[in-house]
Formats: sequence, C-alpha cells, structure tokens
Amino acid sequence: MELSSLVSLVAPILLLVLFVILVATFALRTEPRSSSVKGLPPGNFGWWVIGETLEFMFGNPENFVLSRMRKYSPHIFKTKIMGEETAVICGPEGNKFLFSNEQKLFTAFRPQTTQKLFRSYQSAATASVQIAREEETKVFRSPGFLKPEALVRYLDKMDAITQQQMKKYWENRDQVEAFTLSKTLTLTLACRFFLGIDEPERISLLVNHFDDITVGMHSLPLDFPGTGFYKANKAAKAIRRELKEVIKEKKAAMVAGASMQDVLCHMIVATDEAGKFMAETEIADKIMGLLVAGYSTVATAMTFFMKYVGERPDIYAKILAEQLEVESGKKAGKLLEWDDIQKMKYSWNVMCEVMRLTPALQGTFRLALSDFTYAGYTVPKGWKIYWTVSTTNKNPEYFPEPQKFDPSRYDEGNKLPAFAFVPFGGGPRTCPGKEYARLAILTFVHNVVKRFEWELVNPKEKIVWRMMPTPANALPIRLSPRHSTTS
Repeated sequence: MELSSLVSLVAPILLLVLFVILVATFALRTEPRSSSVKGLPPGNFGWWVIGETLEFMFGNPENFVLSRMRKYSPHIFKTKIMGEETAVICGPEGNKFLFSNEQKLFTAFRPQTTQKLFRSYQSAATASVQIAREEETKVFRSPGFLKPEALVRYLDKMDAITQQQMKKYWENRDQVEAFTLSKTLTLTLACRFFLGIDEPERISLLVNHFDDITVGMHSLPLDFPGTGFYKANKAAKAIRRELKEVIKEKKAAMVAGASMQDVLCHMIVATDEAGKFMAETEIADKIMGLLVAGYSTVATAMTFFMKYVGERPDIYAKILAEQLEVESGKKAGKLLEWDDIQKMKYSWNVMCEVMRLTPALQGTFRLALSDFTYAGYTVPKGWKIYWTVSTTNKNPEYFPEPQKFDPSRYDEGNKLPAFAFVPFGGGPRTCPGKEYARLAILTFVHNVVKRFEWELVNPKEKIVWRMMPTPANALPIRLSPRHSTTS
C-alpha cells in the first residue's frame, strides 16, 4: 500500500480518536450552572465540548484577548477554555477589582493539566478541592525564603554561578543560542537555591524534562503518545524520581550534621498542625513546582532582553554605562551586593519594557466563590476567571506607540496608570518569586553586558506562542568580547 493511501486511511481514525478523548475529557464533567443566570457577560462559548480552547492555547494569546475585547466589551467577556466556562476581566480597573477581592470573591484555581502534573500525591478529586484552599499553597504565598532579607544572602552565590556559566558556555564562542544558555543558567540557579546542589552534569540532564513540562502545562490533558501532556507526564515522573534521590541524599547529609542552607532542607523538617512531616512525594511535587516557576519565566525574560537590546545599540550603551558605574564602586573581584542591585534602575526599566512587549507569564486562573457583578454583568459561582496582562500591555491609552521599545516609560517622572502594568500580578497573590526573578535577571544583565557585545543572527526570527513566547530557533546571537572586560 502506498504511503499516501495509508495516511488517508489512518488520518480520519486518528481524528475520531482525538474527538472521543476530547468528549471524555470535557463533556462528561459537571458544568457550573449558568443557564438560569441573567445578565451574563457578552461573548461566545465556541464549539461544543472544546469551546475556544484551541484558539486560546495555540494562537497568540494576546490576539485572542484583544479581538474579543473589541468585539464584545473592553471590560469583560465570556468564553469557554480548558473545559471551563470563563470570564475574562479586562483593563486596569479589572486588575484592581481582581486583586482587591482575593479570598473574598475569588480563590486560586489550577487547570487540570497543572493539577495532574504537580499533585501526584493526591487523587484528582481531592486535588481539585484542595487546590483552592489557601493553606494548601502556603509554601508558595510569600514564603520567608523568597523575601528580600533571605535572598540577599544568596546574591553572591547567584553572581558567582552566573560568572561561571558565562566563562563555561559564553566566552570564546562566536555564536551561541541565547534561549538555550538562558535556560541552563536559570535552572542551575534554581537548583542551587531550592535544592542546594551544584552538579552541572546532573542539572543539564533535567533541562529537556523541564521544557516538556512547560509545554505540557499549556496543553490539553490528553495522556496518550504524541501529545504534549503525555510528554509532560513522562518528564514529571523522571524529575520526581531524581528529586526523591536528592531528598534522600539531603536527609542523610542533615543526619550527618550538614547545615540547612536551602529550601529543600526547610521542607524536609516542616510539619503540619498535627506534627506530621510531608511525604517525600509531596515534597518532590512542591519542589518541582518551585523549580518550574523559577526556570521558564526567568529564562524567557533573559532571552528577550538579548533580543531587544541586540536590536538597539543605543539602549545597550546606556545599560553598559550604568553597569560599569556599579562596577566602579566595588573592589576588584568582589561579588554583587544588595546595594549594587538597587543602583540598576535603568537596567530594570529595560527589563520592564521587555516584559511588557513579550510577557513570559500571560495570565492565571481564579475560581468564583459566589455570584458577583462586574461592569453591569453577572458572573456565576463556580465560573473560572482569567486574569491576563494582554488587556493592558499593548493598549495605546496606557502605552503610547505600544509596539515601540521604550524603557523611558518607567522613568520616575512618567506615572503609569495604576494597575496598567502588572507583570507579576498584584494583591495577596502577587508572584512570590518576584524578587528572586529580579535578582536573577539583573545579575545576568550585569554580567552579560560587561563581557559582550552581540547582534542577532536572524532579526526576523519567528516567535512561537504556546501560552509562553518562544523564539523558533532559540535566538542565535553573534558574540564579540567587549574591550576592557572585568570578571
């Protein structure tokens, strides 16, 4: 049988199988009540069963939101994504409303894919209930180890690791892939901070697994070969096995008298109200969640810094001048300190503009705890609320010439409207890793501009959107050493 005939025969069968799985995944779930509620937001639930999920997940998420804001309402619209009836609340006023009503009208919600990947120690039914409980996620909400006073003790290690990575993977190379090396750096930093391990070979083996999880988190929960979620599930199991080995090694080291200098140690000795320790599987899941959070978003921000600054020599020159000023006030060879980071104001303005134009975090979900009214429309209890930066970041009302890369928007004299730029969320659920991300990114900026000048190999390289922006070819750049470089 010819290959073309075989393909034409098999393709319809595969489509039918996919359709049946989609029905089993979404249609058999209990839907929140909405038919009896009057005054629902304008919008469209899309196709039967899958709603507008495919366009939401596999198109440009920004276009998905903005087109519906124009068509239905600039304040709120309804849709159906990931099997959930969802209200998208828009604009600065919408951000303010969401952030000020946490645990009053809304609580945390994670889509099925995230629940299944990071809650292996609970049944799916239990996880769906417990995921909404604040006490279940205390480890993620403003934990002490992510506060500035704790992070400052890690800053010198962060700087040392970044320098080591630059020397090993960046120096003496004419061309590198910025995205690939940014991922290696951020995973190394996260493993050192959260796990206390300094084993480059061991860490490098995990990079592809974390990439698979990042993609799988933003995919349909279809667990069969060839799907993103199937690969993510395999990757999560592999990481979980490795983390359990690390936990056993850490426990043995602690018994032998090793000091508690990382997050994993504190999780091992933590107890609940009944005095019970966390199971190793639970620790592994929570640590995996922290590693993912400290890996993909930070690497994405670093990568697009290299892209935008590589296109703007004028901006590079200003960053370099600031970083050399920071360096001039230090003794030769001395690592970065907290005060040095506070001097990097222009560099952080540049990063803010990077995060506005190409946000690594597109948005998060909430669960409506009761019926509520917003902008004259009623949202029923049980609906999901989607918060996204896409409703403000490219709006010319808040950011004139929104496609222009302009770090001066964040100068002290230029006041942005409140809640118009919220890359880390806001209110009680502000991203707990915000300060960790800022330190990691600025440490990277300090080291890369001191050492190199660079240009993009392909300035028109396509950005692939799978809920997170990804350069199609890992952003290859040409490096040249900067004169008078200091280490």
